Amino acid sequence: MAKEKKTKELRPGYVVPKKELTSFAFGAMGQGMIYAMMSSYISDYYVNILQLPMMFVLLLMLLARVWDAINDPLMGIIADRREPTKRGKMKKYILYAAAPIAVLTLLMYASPDMETLPLMIFTAFVYIFWGMSYTMADVPFWSIPNFMTPHAEERGYVISFTKNLNGIGSALPEVLFLVAGFTLPSLLGTTGTQFEKQKYFIIAAVTVGIGIVMYVRSYFHINERVIPPVKTRQPGEPSTLSRIFKCKPLMLVVAMGVLSSGRYLVQAAAIHVARYAFYIGPELTSAMTEAERNGYIQASISSVKTIFQVCAIVGMFGAMLLMPKLMRKFDYKKIVITTCLLGFVASIFTTLIGWFTNNLYICTPFILISCIPLGVLNVVSNAMICDCLDYIELETGCRDNGLGSACQGFVNKLGNALATCGIIIMYMVIDIDPAQMYSKDAILTAMDLTRTQNFAMFSLVSLIPGISMLLCSIPMFFYKISGKEKERIVTELAAKRARESAMSTNSAK
Repeated sequence: MAKEKKTKELRPGYVVPKKELTSFAFGAMGQGMIYAMMSSYISDYYVNILQLPMMFVLLLMLLARVWDAINDPLMGIIADRREPTKRGKMKKYILYAAAPIAVLTLLMYASPDMETLPLMIFTAFVYIFWGMSYTMADVPFWSIPNFMTPHAEERGYVISFTKNLNGIGSALPEVLFLVAGFTLPSLLGTTGTQFEKQKYFIIAAVTVGIGIVMYVRSYFHINERVIPPVKTRQPGEPSTLSRIFKCKPLMLVVAMGVLSSGRYLVQAAAIHVARYAFYIGPELTSAMTEAERNGYIQASISSVKTIFQVCAIVGMFGAMLLMPKLMRKFDYKKIVITTCLLGFVASIFTTLIGWFTNNLYICTPFILISCIPLGVLNVVSNAMICDCLDYIELETGCRDNGLGSACQGFVNKLGNALATCGIIIMYMVIDIDPAQMYSKDAILTAMDLTRTQNFAMFSLVSLIPGISMLLCSIPMFFYKISGKEKERIVTELAAKRARESAMSTNSAK
């Protein structure tokens, strides 16, 4: 009895059973694995392994995001306008998207033996269609919390809990990368780019095999309890897109997400920093065989990448684990501003220590602290978008869950693309040629670059993310859905829904 009482106190009025919540969260965990396989490694794979032209990779990322600017909202509108079926309104897209995502992720790391032009065409096709397939999965999936419960507090709890497992899932490819760096050189017996191609495909295959099963399994346990009001647009009434763009709080959340794009560099650029900023291992001599040299270099890359990943896990995932409690006690707005300014200060210390000591180990505590806002933004931005949808529903009577989720999906993908473009631009600015660094004769290391080149690459995970954290806090000073204003919206919306439900019941009689 005591245990039941404690549960009720922790979750007053909640309607989502623990089994359903866990199943949804594990589905997000599987999704996180697959997305991390793309976002954390695709720039390294395209630039250093396939050695595609820099300008091509830069344009591919930018043009793909322009298409996403159309594709994401379009998917949101389609999902919102479709009538619910026996398979639900949003969760059915889990089944629709699973197979295309699995196949395209494997093709993304298939490394076909082609000349440069055909390889560029193949790469562009796979990358763009992967993004479209992921949109079909991502936009409806993160709309589901709006359908699972009508309670704002419980919805925040569902999102924070689910984001925790989504973040943990994104760490699996990192673990596989670490293990592969130490074990595969002796098992595969290959070196150079041939080894890297095999390594990436093995990691992708394992990630897809586990991630897709977890993602699809969630479909069978999710219940959509909340049926949003369906309204036929009247002449002169604002369109769906108009409602979204005229919602100032939502646009501020989107602006916050775009300005925080630098946060993605901590993970996306870590592999590049591991290759070209730091080397951890014995001195490489001419007396070593190519296999020995390759083994030490791979071990160093895996070790440096792991240091950043540990910092991300402790900082980012640690913050995400605390978010359910923090979100019950503090305004989302205050949480974002405080943690982002903390991250900015930590990044300044990281940058100064990196410049004056060139010692990665001394930097690690500050890298860890600078990762805290990453976890906070991953959770809070989704919850804030849901609050904005409450505001839109109260003001207009319409709730565009799919389009609201599309805003978050677009911001995430735009942020990753801008981070990747930043990496490519840095290669151009400091004049690193992957074809030379990864030549057939010998794989070069960070020690073969100038200290300025080392530090410039390191700034991708220190100074630039910190500046981004500072900038993204600015829109939050103008965000109004917090404190008493949020309480007002929640109370009035609940009363409005109760009146509409009563009218619908009386009409049916």
